[in-house]
Amino acid sequence: MRFGLFIPQGWRQDLTGIEPRDHWQTMSGLATHADEGDAFESIWVYDHFHAVPEPNGEATHEAWSLINAFAASTSRVRLGQMCTCMAYRNPAYLAKVATTADIISGGRVEMGIGAGWYEHEWLAYGYGFPSAGQRIAMLDEGVQIFKQMWTNGTATLAGEHYKVDGAQLSPLPLQVDGPPLWIAGGGEKKTLRIAAEHAAYTNFAGAPEAFTHKSEILRGHCDAIGRPFEEITRSANYNVVIGATEAEVDDRIAWVEEHLSNTVPGKAAEVAEDFRNGPLVGTPEQIVEKLQELEKLGMTYAITYFAEAAYDRSGIELFESQVVPALR
Repeated sequence: MRFGLFIPQGWRQDLTGIEPRDHWQTMSGLATHADEGDAFESIWVYDHFHAVPEPNGEATHEAWSLINAFAASTSRVRLGQMCTCMAYRNPAYLAKVATTADIISGGRVEMGIGAGWYEHEWLAYGYGFPSAGQRIAMLDEGVQIFKQMWTNGTATLAGEHYKVDGAQLSPLPLQVDGPPLWIAGGGEKKTLRIAAEHAAYTNFAGAPEAFTHKSEILRGHCDAIGRPFEEITRSANYNVVIGATEAEVDDRIAWVEEHLSNTVPGKAAEVAEDFRNGPLVGTPEQIVEKLQELEKLGMTYAITYFAEAAYDRSGIELFESQVVPALR
């Protein structure tokens, strides 16, 4: 099994209480920790502008600015976004942004891409909020532009949502045909069809029953277009709450609620309960067992999130020393 690590960027209230002047040191320190070890193959950021679980003005650093900063400050880990919203940037421009990051990083960029969902920030930033069908159509057209630009160095598309006419890209990405595409989202009729056509990786619901269901839908789309299902690596995102004992696990969940009560008091208990009910909650042995179960279902790349990462690395270190080796 392969593992990625989310770097706290504020979006989930995970830089609260840290002075802005210290944000980059905090984020880059965790990126360096992952880069110098061998547990995590990749590091990840979210592509959002407004915080969750509610838009309360807490810090939320921009995804592709961070990708380029990490590209310059790390040397091994791959660099992903979970996931870039297609409509937030013109796709021809975004193909160039990703290419520059790929070159700075020496060919380590992953392209996580999706249709977007956070209505509040769409409206606040002036993007409107098209229907789900329109957003997915924008995703489809944008991916076509990516592939043309990264393969040919130019793109022309007269789409319903995007029109480019000889958009040029030079130099090409270091990775042949461009950064691998992660199509994120579980929409069964359209998103997973786009994934079947274009994705090297998918990312959808991580609980066993939901993961199995989405996998079968993806398999059906692959069969329909004649693509081997096994070509696509299936990933999922997980909140990790780990402790050497069950009491330590309870303490971590209590910390999540206490921490969130500083900024989103009306949501703190609900979010803490969501953490408690996640698949990767428990002692190292319990988490290994759950991951082994998920691996049998075909989930072979876990992208992990530790709520306390900016303040306390002990959970990450316990995961690195006792969980990752058992899955290799």
